Amino acid sequence: MSIFSSSVKAQTLEPKTSVYDISINDINNQPIDLSKYKGKKILFVNVASNCGFTSQYKGLQELYDLHKEKLMIIGIPCNQFGGQEPGSSSEIQSFCKRNYGVSFLMTEKVNVKGEEQHPLYSWLTKKSLNGASNSSVKWNFQKYLVDENGRFIDYFYSTTSPTSSKIKKHLL
Repeated sequence: MSIFSSSVKAQTLEPKTSVYDISINDINNQPIDLSKYKGKKILFVNVASNCGFTSQYKGLQELYDLHKEKLMIIGIPCNQFGGQEPGSSSEIQSFCKRNYGVSFLMTEKVNVKGEEQHPLYSWLTKKSLNGASNSSVKWNFQKYLVDENGRFIDYFYSTTSPTSSKIKKHLL
């Protein structure tokens, strides 16, 4: 093997903190115990009701329906990209149920970047916390996948469909 080979994988470190220890509320402002999803993969997705990618709610629901025994999808409303999620919690919830039949977990509206970034997104985007990868949230419907033990797997930009083989291969 050449010393110039790029086939050496980046080192994955032990996460500094556990994703299961992070506090976030559901869309009804009740605390979510993320540790109750140990044993399942979790797909975290920042969502918005007025975005060009909003139709991905349909694919997220399909993915959840097909894999809910081993996958939890958590939709996280965010209004930081073009003001595309201006609604209240009840408006967001109503929109998602009425238009896409969303039955997966939805959280309170949070900031996914910047000075007021929610601790969950600090964990998802900082290798120093998740032990695997640095990233930045570029737009609505960016997806982050965590394994059954709370370890970071990968992230996927908005252009990756929820039913893409890039995501589904991790669910087989």
